[in-house]
Amino acid sequence: MDVHGRIREILAETIREELAPDQQHLSTEDLIKALRRRGIIDDVMKELNFVTDSVEQELPSSPKQPICFDRQSTLKKTNIDPTRRYLYLQVLGGKAFLEHLQEPEPLPGQVCSTFTLCLHYRNQRFRSKPVPCACEPDFHDGFLLEVHRESLGDGTRMADSTTMLSISDPIHMVLIKTDIFGETTLVASYFLEWRSVLGSENGVTSLTVELMGVGTESKVSVGILNIKLEMYPPLNQTLSQEVVNTQLALERQKTAEKERLFLVYAKQWWREYLQIRPSHNSRLVKIFAQDENGINRPVCSYVKPLRAGRLLDTPRQAARFVNVLGYERAPVIGGGGKQEQWCTLLAFLCRSKGDCEDHANLLCSLLLGYGLEAFVCVGTKAKGVPHAWVMTCGTDGTITFWESLTGHRYIHKPTNPDEPPVAEQPKPLYPYRTIGCVFNHQMFLGNCQPSDAVETCVFDLNDESKWKPMSEEAIKSVCAPGATTSLPPFPPLCASTIDASVTSNEIEMQLRLLVSEHRKDLGLTTVWEDQLSYLLSPALASYEFERTTSISAGNEEFQDAIRRAVPDGHTFKGFPIHFVYRNARRAFATCLRSPFCEEIICCRGDQVRLAVRVRVFTYPESACAVWIMFACKYRSVL
Repeated sequence: MDVHGRIREILAETIREELAPDQQHLSTEDLIKALRRRGIIDDVMKELNFVTDSVEQELPSSPKQPICFDRQSTLKKTNIDPTRRYLYLQVLGGKAFLEHLQEPEPLPGQVCSTFTLCLHYRNQRFRSKPVPCACEPDFHDGFLLEVHRESLGDGTRMADSTTMLSISDPIHMVLIKTDIFGETTLVASYFLEWRSVLGSENGVTSLTVELMGVGTESKVSVGILNIKLEMYPPLNQTLSQEVVNTQLALERQKTAEKERLFLVYAKQWWREYLQIRPSHNSRLVKIFAQDENGINRPVCSYVKPLRAGRLLDTPRQAARFVNVLGYERAPVIGGGGKQEQWCTLLAFLCRSKGDCEDHANLLCSLLLGYGLEAFVCVGTKAKGVPHAWVMTCGTDGTITFWESLTGHRYIHKPTNPDEPPVAEQPKPLYPYRTIGCVFNHQMFLGNCQPSDAVETCVFDLNDESKWKPMSEEAIKSVCAPGATTSLPPFPPLCASTIDASVTSNEIEMQLRLLVSEHRKDLGLTTVWEDQLSYLLSPALASYEFERTTSISAGNEEFQDAIRRAVPDGHTFKGFPIHFVYRNARRAFATCLRSPFCEEIICCRGDQVRLAVRVRVFTYPESACAVWIMFACKYRSVL
C-alpha cells in the first residue's frame, strides 16, 4: 500500500542507525540492501506486473484511470509501451483554497464535499480520485500521458525533444467540486503549458499552478496546485530553456496576430451588416462568446465534428444523450440579467450540466460527426428570452430544428407573410420566436431578411440577400483545428461508469423505504407486491425507447399484463415520471408535489397493494435517464 511512506521511514531509520558511529558515507547499494532486508523491494516487485507480450491499445472512448504510484493504490498493470514517449504528471497536493479555510476535518465515514481533477490531453482523458474539500486539499495522483505526433510516418516513432516542442496542445485541467448531495460545480479550468519540462535538467520539473475562478470570478484566485512533470523514458538531450521560451513566444505572437486580423475583419463585417438595415442592431448576431475563463472566442470555435465512437449509435440517440445532461444557467452573484458563459466541452462534460448554448454546441458537434449539415441557431424564445438551438438542413431542403434541452425535433415550414389572410398557414409547434444568426465550425451567417421572426424565415443559406455570410477563410484562420494555440482541443466522449441495474435497485429500495415511512406518518400500512412492480418494467423501457426514437412500441403487452394482474372489482393507478439525477429523496419530494402521484402513494382502501419500479438508462459521460413508476391496486368500495 503506502510504498513511498514506508521507503522514507526505512531510509530515515537506516541513516540514523548506520551513520551514528563514525559518520561514514552511505552508498545507494547500502540503502537498497536495507530495503531488501525488510522485504520492501520484494513487496513492490510482486505488485508490479510488466506486460511484454501484447500492448493493449487504450480506446479513446474510456477515461483512463490515473496510473498511480501513490499511497492509495499499487501499480497493478500498466501498459507502458517502451517505444513511446510519456509525460508523467503528478499532482502533489494543493494549497490556499481559501474558500474552505473554515471547513472542519471530516470524520471517518462522514460524507463531505469533494474535489475531483479532470484532465484532457490529445484524446486521452483522466480523472483523479475525489479528495475532501479543504484549504490544503490532499491531491496525490499520477497521470501517464502519451506524447506523439499523428502526422504521416511519425505515429510509430518515439518523439524526441524537437518533435515534442512542436506539439502545442496544452493539458486542459478542470477542477470540479461535488457537494454532499452529489451536485457538481465548476471551480476552475486551466490550460497547463507542459513544454517547460523539455528545457529542464533531466527532463524533470516542478511547477506551482495558480487556478483562477470561473465566470464573474475569473480574476480571483481559487487555490494553488503543486505539479511535477517528468519525461519517460528520460530525454537523451534536453533543449535549452531559451529555445523553449522562444518557441512559446513565437506561437503566442502568431496567435495574437491571427486573432487581431479576425477581429478587424469581424468589425468590418458588422459595420456592413448594420448598413443593410438599422434595425439589425437589435438582432441577436453573436460573433464572439466568453468561455468559463472570461476569454472572448469566436463562436465557431465552440463547434467541431465530434464522433462518439461506439458510445452512441444514431443522431437521435445523440440528441437524447445531450438532453439528459443537466441544464443550469451560469450562476450570478446578486440580481441582474443573465450571466453569459459558454463552456469549453471538457468543463461541460465533467460537471455534466450547463446552459442551453453548451447543449446546442455539443449536439451540433455530434450531428456534424454523423455527417449531417448542422448549425447552431441563436435567437429568442417566448417573451424575448435569448436561446440557442440546433438546425439541420436536409439534401431535399427540409429544415429540422432540434431542441437540445428536451430532445424534441420540429420540422420548419415557413409561413408566407405576403399571402392573402384567407390562405391556410401552418401553425408552428416550436417555441422559437426570432433568429439572429446561424453558425457551425466553418460558416457564420447573419440573418438579413426583413423580419427576424422564425416562422417567416427562409433558410436558403446560399442566398446572400437573406443570409450575410462571413468569409470561410477568415473563420478557418482562427477556428480550424491547430489554427491557433489558444483553441481548447475537443475531448473524446467517455463510456458510462454507472452500473444501470445496481443503481436502479438502489434507488428503488430507497423509494420503498421513503414511501413506507411517509405512509406510516399518515397511519397507513404498506404492502408491496413484487410481481406488480416487475410488470411496470416494459412500460418504462418503452417510454425511454420513445424518447430516443420517437416511436412508441410494446404498449399492448403492458396493458394486457396489467389487466390480467388486477382482479375484477379492483382499480389500478400508475404514475410514471422522469428525472436526470439519481437522488431518490429529491425525486420522491418532486413526486409528492404531483396530485396524481400523491393519490397513489397515500392510497387508502381495501386490499391496497403498492408497487414501484425504477429503471436507469445510462449514457456516455455517466449521464442518466431515470424513469420511476409508482402504482397501486385496491378493491373499489363505493
